[in-house]
Amino acid sequence: MADWNSFCPSEDAAEELEEGEEAEGDYKVTGRDSLVFLVDASKEMFIKRKDGEPSNFDLTMQCVRTVYTSKIISSHRDLVALVFYGTEQSKNPRNSFKHVYIYHDLDEPGAQRVQGVDALRGEKGAKLASEQMGSGETSLGDALWCCANLYSDIKLRLSHKRLMLFTCRDQPHEGDSGKDRQARTKAGDLQGTGVVIDLMHLMKPGGFDVSLFFRDVISPPEDESQLGLQVDACEKLEDLQKRVRAKEQKKRATSRISLCLGEGMNVAVGIYSTAVTARKPTAVRLYRESNEPVRSKTRTFHTQTGSLLLPSEIKKALVYGKKQIVMEKDEVDAIKKFDDPGMFLIGFKPMEKLKLHHHMRPSVFIYPEEEQVKGSACVFSALLTKCSEKNVFAMCRYIPRRNMPPRFLALVPQKEETDEGRVQTTPPGFNGIFLPYADDIRTLDPPKHPSASTTQVDKMKQIVSKLRFRYRADAFENPVLQQHYRNLEALALDMNVPESTEDLIMPKLEQMDGRLGPLVQEFKDLVYPADYNPEGKPAAKRRAADSGGGAEKKPKAEVSESELRAHVQDGTLGKLTVPVLKEACKQFGVKTTGTKKQELMDALTAKLGS
Repeated sequence: MADWNSFCPSEDAAEELEEGEEAEGDYKVTGRDSLVFLVDASKEMFIKRKDGEPSNFDLTMQCVRTVYTSKIISSHRDLVALVFYGTEQSKNPRNSFKHVYIYHDLDEPGAQRVQGVDALRGEKGAKLASEQMGSGETSLGDALWCCANLYSDIKLRLSHKRLMLFTCRDQPHEGDSGKDRQARTKAGDLQGTGVVIDLMHLMKPGGFDVSLFFRDVISPPEDESQLGLQVDACEKLEDLQKRVRAKEQKKRATSRISLCLGEGMNVAVGIYSTAVTARKPTAVRLYRESNEPVRSKTRTFHTQTGSLLLPSEIKKALVYGKKQIVMEKDEVDAIKKFDDPGMFLIGFKPMEKLKLHHHMRPSVFIYPEEEQVKGSACVFSALLTKCSEKNVFAMCRYIPRRNMPPRFLALVPQKEETDEGRVQTTPPGFNGIFLPYADDIRTLDPPKHPSASTTQVDKMKQIVSKLRFRYRADAFENPVLQQHYRNLEALALDMNVPESTEDLIMPKLEQMDGRLGPLVQEFKDLVYPADYNPEGKPAAKRRAADSGGGAEKKPKAEVSESELRAHVQDGTLGKLTVPVLKEACKQFGVKTTGTKKQELMDALTAKLGS
């Protein structure tokens, strides 16, 4: 199976699920991710291209800056380092390694580090880099050894260790077999400690040949079919950023459960959230004197005695039949429990049975976990292949974690797709579509309305076809979030004005008018009357008076004396309105001191009741 390189949210974003959604599984964070950028600082990296494009060194610094800023936003607890090799100056602990310059130690990214990377960008940055570090001999083995020391000096628990190597030289030691052998040995030592080494090779005149040296240095891909492929070198910043993002993006499963295909046939799979709502980070409360984060603790006290209650002393109760039934926590959990967490295969159905209105919430991605159960990848791949060939989806019962109600999932097969640069864009696996229950689907009774004619429908079809475009979720950014983070960036980096944010959600009216042309007016002529003006103001509620410029007043209602006496005798005087009662008082000479309805009714009753 190929490596899963699609988007997976960070540990913080994975916890922020949509409202009403349960947490996926009992996944716990096992440590922090770490990433080391090992950049070649030779003279070849600073050569400008003839077409005016930036140098390979400048491309690398822009890519490093992008990763720094994204780490600050998505996962600020991860550790990042920046190391240069092939430099004239040396900067490392005790200067044990020559021609190795540690620009940033392995630590959390911050504003100062982003400013330090910005200082190395552009022409001024290249000049500063040449003055500060220079270009000297190359010893990739010493550089890898120095990076290994960076990992060994970290006392924190690391869940994932990755090293990215940026260079435009396919033979860094120019044929020196001793240095080549040393570099291969150190690369093997790093991989033995769990460090993944990725090569981000850049453009070189004549082409970059990975087989000359780096094939024995970098970590092999998980997909054995890609071992013999020659991946093209990165020429543009977008290609480099895309390749780096695919490698450095976290691939953390929100839960790891078993998929039961039958009696005694269990496959270990991981559940990945492919879409999580982006929100502003929650505010962090700080202590006024030390500016340290404040940790809150919740304690429960007895309302009568004021004594502290332990968790074992807290019970849950339910009133049933006018009696209060007290239950222990274990009893409540047993009531909620339906079955053990996992997925159970029910059967298969053709893809035509899956409808668009069955969508309940964002789907999950399912991928095998070979480390949990040996042979899971092989069985999973066979199931995926057969479902794709027969165009069917697998129906499963899904319980994400303990004490959660079961849901029904439709496992839709998905094949692997790669782009022109042979970078995986769509991973192979199953998309888990959450299916609704019977009571989730309503039968609507739409109100009756005039139906459109065939000519009107055909004209609207033309308008829809003209305005149709291919929707991509990554093409529209949230303008509020973008402006929020740019304001924070400007504040942290001491920028005078934050970068402006383009609202991509707003419709492009000029392009829409150019595409439609006369179709809009033709549609209006078919549907609306000739004098219809949708942009006109609504008609006035009252007709203006002929003289005086004021609105014409409604004629006052008059009640005869016999009718008024009948209301008084029957006690239905309250059915008349206040203006009618006031006019009746004036008509029959009834004097009253108040204007409230009850006072008017009492005055009329005293006058006419006798």
